[in-house]
Amino acid sequence: MANPKLTITAREEGKNPRQIRTAGFLPGSLYGKGIEAKNIQVNAHEFALAYRDNQDATWELSLGKEKFNATIKELQMNFSTNEYLNVEFALV
Repeated sequence: MANPKLTITAREEGKNPRQIRTAGFLPGSLYGKGIEAKNIQVNAHEFALAYRDNQDATWELSLGKEKFNATIKELQMNFSTNEYLNVEFALV
Protein backbone atom coordinates (compact mmCIF):
# COMPACT_ATOMS: atom_id res chain seq x y z
CA MET A 1 0.00 0.00 0.00
CA ALA A 2 1.29 3.46 -0.85
CA ASN A 3 2.10 5.95 1.87
CA PRO A 4 -0.70 8.45 2.50
CA LYS A 5 0.11 12.01 1.45
CA LEU A 6 -1.04 15.15 3.22
CA THR A 7 -0.46 18.83 2.62
CA ILE A 8 0.12 20.65 5.88
CA THR A 9 0.40 24.36 6.57
CA ALA A 10 1.98 26.38 9.35
CA ARG A 11 -0.46 27.05 12.16
CA GLU A 12 -2.02 30.51 12.08
CA GLU A 13 -0.55 32.81 14.72
CA GLY A 14 -2.91 34.22 17.30
CA LYS A 15 -5.53 31.47 17.00
CA ASN A 16 -6.16 28.90 19.67
CA PRO A 17 -6.79 25.23 18.79
CA ARG A 18 -10.55 25.55 19.20
CA GLN A 19 -10.65 28.31 16.56
CA ILE A 20 -8.51 26.21 14.22
CA ARG A 21 -10.83 23.19 14.58
CA THR A 22 -13.89 25.42 13.97
CA ALA A 23 -12.30 26.54 10.69
CA GLY A 24 -12.09 22.89 9.55
CA PHE A 25 -8.46 22.19 10.38
CA LEU A 26 -6.78 19.81 12.80
CA PRO A 27 -4.01 21.42 14.88
CA GLY A 28 -0.82 19.49 15.38
CA SER A 29 2.93 19.46 15.54
CA LEU A 30 5.82 18.03 13.57
CA TYR A 31 9.11 17.26 15.27
CA GLY A 32 12.15 15.06 14.98
CA LYS A 33 15.90 14.92 14.88
CA GLY A 34 17.48 17.59 12.73
CA ILE A 35 14.53 19.99 12.51
CA GLU A 36 13.01 22.59 14.77
CA ALA A 37 9.55 21.62 16.03
CA LYS A 38 6.80 23.11 13.86
CA ASN A 39 3.24 23.95 14.81
CA ILE A 40 1.06 22.82 11.91
CA GLN A 41 -2.51 22.43 10.82
CA VAL A 42 -4.02 19.95 8.39
CA ASN A 43 -7.42 19.74 6.73
CA ALA A 44 -9.47 17.72 9.23
CA HIS A 45 -11.63 15.96 6.64
CA GLU A 46 -8.68 14.89 4.47
CA PHE A 47 -6.84 13.62 7.54
CA ALA A 48 -9.83 11.61 8.77
CA LEU A 49 -10.29 9.92 5.39
CA ALA A 50 -6.60 9.06 5.05
CA TYR A 51 -6.20 7.96 8.68
CA ARG A 52 -9.16 5.58 8.54
CA ASP A 53 -7.30 3.25 6.16
CA ASN A 54 -3.67 3.97 7.12
CA GLN A 55 -3.37 4.17 10.89
CA ASP A 56 0.14 2.69 11.19
CA ALA A 57 1.57 4.00 7.93
CA THR A 58 4.46 6.34 7.25
CA TRP A 59 2.98 9.63 6.06
CA GLU A 60 4.38 11.88 3.33
CA LEU A 61 3.86 15.45 4.51
CA SER A 62 4.29 18.53 2.32
CA LEU A 63 4.89 21.88 3.99
CA GLY A 64 5.44 24.38 1.20
CA LYS A 65 8.47 23.15 -0.73
CA GLU A 66 9.63 20.90 2.13
CA LYS A 67 8.73 17.21 2.23
CA PHE A 68 8.83 15.03 5.33
CA ASN A 69 8.29 11.33 6.07
CA ALA A 70 6.69 10.91 9.48
CA THR A 71 4.61 8.62 11.63
CA ILE A 72 1.82 9.55 13.99
CA LYS A 73 3.26 9.62 17.49
CA GLU A 74 0.06 10.68 19.25
CA LEU A 75 -3.50 11.39 18.17
CA GLN A 76 -5.86 13.00 20.66
CA MET A 77 -9.53 12.30 20.19
CA ASN A 78 -12.79 13.23 21.89
CA PHE A 79 -14.42 9.83 22.14
CA SER A 80 -17.89 11.17 22.92
CA THR A 81 -18.03 13.08 19.61
CA ASN A 82 -15.47 11.06 17.58
CA GLU A 83 -13.67 14.32 16.77
CA TYR A 84 -9.90 14.46 16.38
CA LEU A 85 -8.41 17.17 18.60
CA ASN A 86 -4.66 17.16 17.91
CA VAL A 87 -2.09 15.12 16.01
CA GLU A 88 1.65 14.81 16.58
CA PHE A 89 3.91 13.66 13.74
CA ALA A 90 7.44 12.41 14.43
CA LEU A 91 10.03 12.21 11.63
CA VAL A 92 11.15 8.77 10.60
